[in-house]
Amino acid sequence: MSTKEFKTLKELINYSSENYANNISFSFIDGDFYTYSQLQQKSDEISRLLSENGIGDYQKVAILSQNMPNWVVAFFSVVSTTRVAVPLLPDFSEHEIKNIIDHSESKVIFVSQRLKYKLTPEILESLDLVICIDTFELIKAKENPNQISVSEPKPDDLASIIYTSGTTGGSKGVMHTHKTLCAHLYAACLLRPGFEWDIWLSLLPLSHTFENSLGMLLPMASGSSVYHIEKAPTPSILLKALKEVRPTTMLSVPLIIEKIYRSSILPKFTSKKSVQKIYKTTLGRKLLNYLAGKKLKETFGGRLRFFGIGGAKLDPEVERFLYEAKFPYGIGYGLTESAPLLAGAVPHMVKWQSTGPVVHGVTLKINNPNPETGEGEIVAKGPNIMVGYYKNPEATKEAFTEDGWFRTKDLGIFDKKGRLYIKGRLNNMILGPSGENIYPEEIESVINAHAMVAESLVTQSKGKLIARIYFNPDKLKALAEAKEEALASYYQTKESFMKSYEEKKEELITSYEEKKEELLHSYDEKKEEMLKAFNQKIEQIKQDITKYVNERVNKFSKISVIIDNKEQFEKTATHKIKRYKYKD
Repeated sequence: MSTKEFKTLKELINYSSENYANNISFSFIDGDFYTYSQLQQKSDEISRLLSENGIGDYQKVAILSQNMPNWVVAFFSVVSTTRVAVPLLPDFSEHEIKNIIDHSESKVIFVSQRLKYKLTPEILESLDLVICIDTFELIKAKENPNQISVSEPKPDDLASIIYTSGTTGGSKGVMHTHKTLCAHLYAACLLRPGFEWDIWLSLLPLSHTFENSLGMLLPMASGSSVYHIEKAPTPSILLKALKEVRPTTMLSVPLIIEKIYRSSILPKFTSKKSVQKIYKTTLGRKLLNYLAGKKLKETFGGRLRFFGIGGAKLDPEVERFLYEAKFPYGIGYGLTESAPLLAGAVPHMVKWQSTGPVVHGVTLKINNPNPETGEGEIVAKGPNIMVGYYKNPEATKEAFTEDGWFRTKDLGIFDKKGRLYIKGRLNNMILGPSGENIYPEEIESVINAHAMVAESLVTQSKGKLIARIYFNPDKLKALAEAKEEALASYYQTKESFMKSYEEKKEELITSYEEKKEELLHSYDEKKEEMLKAFNQKIEQIKQDITKYVNERVNKFSKISVIIDNKEQFEKTATHKIKRYKYKD
């Protein structure tokens, strides 16, 4: 366990290499790995490769790759010097990648074979050096480059520019120095100390600040081992990984644990009327949740001691289950601009629907609180706050109050014990007809608790609240199958009739012609009736959801219209819906 304060990321990798030399640092499951000593050696080797190809002090180096041990090598080959890392999210589009490479002035990129297709000829033309991160072979390089020596970083030197994939559109380059990242690391070590025997399973992209700071830098401080999944973590691959790795520590966004709850746990409590009846009582619910929690911990490998959740608000019903199941979950709140933690609670500290108290070194306050409710915008000061947005002084100025507090644009309130509660985003808040504050996230939590709903988005149009809903595909499947069976029967019967008609039409052509029209008309009527019945069922479900929600929210938060969203909503790397795409 270490709570050492580092001044630069170079100090961090030196410390890990010296104190945990033979520990596995980062590894594929049943695959290639680096010990901490090897991690530093390989990072130094790739740093020399950059120098040999003319990449010197303060130059920007992009990383476009899925998670792998070599991602960490590439990152530290950059930040162990005064070079600046520019991590790119794997789900960025080609257009976004080009814009970020141009805006950041990156002339170098590490790219994986899996994502190389996103580098268009135009992007490749703008780069001086392209390195395959899987093997560290050169894909493109200048002929006879000048070898350049590089300096060791100082605390105030820029370490990384992380481009946000926000819910409001428009990526901004968040600038973090070695000082801001190391200050955050120290606070995280105090909140959740690690040990050499800790085993991490990495799920979220390393290019996102959540996983970058807490899933890469934090385990390095204690010599822990981190395992990456080579393939996309589908449910079957994730279950296999959990069984093999048996992690002690994981980081997740709410969507992952919410899906597990709604698809694997809740159905067991609602499928039988006898169990459902027991689950509706407080004592019965707590007992069943506790028993389900024991099985869930076994599914996660049996030795999980910390399951960190962040990136978005956790559904109240799901959190109640986790708490009563005695599942070792922790909650964190923060932003890319704060590296990310501002507040957090480890398992023994959690309080239902709170993100916990402020972390070490950070000061939070509520700006312009509502005199009746105490709610207002959360503003922050601390050594982990970004130094600004790259080449965007206007956005940087807007991000801070006149007296230097960082504006989170999140609305919140503190309880008497200093625990923070997030109410919603300032930009998302809807003003009611009489000036009431309506938080769409709270309404969405209620909507999403309905068995027929997978996800939802609440907006306002012409003074009315509109709920866009993506129905639970598994629940709709039964309805759709019934519809398909009915239609198949219709077509089969119709085809049989037509065949019979063709065989008999010569001898009964006159009378049969009349019968044909009559029967065909009858079949078409039945088809329309079946489709109408199906659509009526969907409308009935919408009405049920509307009633269900409006009985559970205040009078200002009642929804008026439900729109059937045919596809899942577009999301950020932490699975928050990109709201700006659904404004109308």
